Amino acid sequence: MSSTNFFICFLLFSTLFSSFSSSKPITLNLSPIPKLVSSLKPREVISHIAKSTLKRAIHLKYHNKYTLRPTYSTPLFAQSAGDYSISLSIGTPPQKIPAFFDTGSSLVWVPCTSRYSCLNCTQNNEKITTFLPKKSTSKVSVKCNDKKCRWLDQPNVMASCPTCTRSIPDSCSKPCSYIQAYGSGATLGDAIFESLNLDGKVVPDFFVGCSSISELMPEGIIGFGRSPTSLPNQLKIGKFSHCLVSHKFDDTPKSSRLILGDTGVLIPGVKYTPLLKNPPVLPFNEYYYVSLEQITVGKRIVKVPHDIHVPDPNGNGGTIVDSGSTLTSIVPNVFDPIVEEFMTQMSPAQQKRVEIAEASIGNILCVNVKGLRKPAFPKVVFHFKGGAKMLLSVANYFNGGANYLCLPFLNATFAVGQGGSGPAIIVGNYQQQNYYIEYDLKNERLGLKKQNCLKNRQ
Repeated sequence: MSSTNFFICFLLFSTLFSSFSSSKPITLNLSPIPKLVSSLKPREVISHIAKSTLKRAIHLKYHNKYTLRPTYSTPLFAQSAGDYSISLSIGTPPQKIPAFFDTGSSLVWVPCTSRYSCLNCTQNNEKITTFLPKKSTSKVSVKCNDKKCRWLDQPNVMASCPTCTRSIPDSCSKPCSYIQAYGSGATLGDAIFESLNLDGKVVPDFFVGCSSISELMPEGIIGFGRSPTSLPNQLKIGKFSHCLVSHKFDDTPKSSRLILGDTGVLIPGVKYTPLLKNPPVLPFNEYYYVSLEQITVGKRIVKVPHDIHVPDPNGNGGTIVDSGSTLTSIVPNVFDPIVEEFMTQMSPAQQKRVEIAEASIGNILCVNVKGLRKPAFPKVVFHFKGGAKMLLSVANYFNGGANYLCLPFLNATFAVGQGGSGPAIIVGNYQQQNYYIEYDLKNERLGLKKQNCLKNRQ
């Protein structure tokens, strides 16, 4: 190719992306996932969500290697309760594929091919919506010698893509494969380039995972993390925002707005906290860290240890915001003082903990509300650097029926004895409900404003 033609192609490619990033923002629907098992009792729903959140937290903290297993003996419940979903239009012509919205990971992948297999899923494989590459005219395979294959940046990819050498020339043309682990499942497949259609705007050569087999992952993931494979980074978006409607696990068909790009509208009342510099090690380099300076229960301050404020270079400590976790997990040396202060400020009628529920659910605080028409609770507020605050609303407590309520906090006791690696606090999406949250990537800050997300659809 001549230098002139190369320059013209470069300009065309640059124009495509600059026109997307500088044009009107894209608005997508962000929907709570309905329960797949509607017969569960409130305690069973809470228990399942708590266990799923703990598995997710362990993965985010320790990033343990995951192996697909042919059998699984744990009772299966709806894996989707507590998540939010987006529909992506991929391919030419576009195929609409639902996938989970996740700020705690970066890979965008979808169930792929008519032979897609999901091990230990509650859905039959035939009912899972999959992307069919053979029906798309724009699909291009990513090979091992493509620089973008290194975006995946994980040992599994390096093992499947040995360095191209004269002695092993065939290795260069092998597919760029991946294995991606999550808290309660995993997926594997090959990377491809495809056209992504967002509200009529077509993005060519979008890097996406084409998964052929998964475990406990019936739907794909749209990674919004800080690594190169994420949707915001591939589209060069300087900002995205959302306001999560309360899912309450009641199967009500409500949707939130996910806005990609800058609306140019100043939203009054938004307070900002800086996004902290990430630790330079996997997987902590893709999380959104913020500085949690203090926690108040009522008017009393709960002391927050210094290692909660900022992670160290190895990824120990710090606080992250994660849409893929349902509940908020907190290390014991912060969780225990919150519980102690919370119970101290409760009325005598409410100071009795519901130990049967706590034992059944695990790692959570449940309080008695039996016979109380209007139970009162002290306010729990997270205070971030810069003045941003996040109030834990009573509306976001788990209703265990007429007898008790549970706080959406989990005691992350799994951190004890494991070296304390990983984030100390993971702020889950249940605490993010009815908050406008703005990820201002250009200015490295996170904006927060409490509001009714159904009435204020930004």
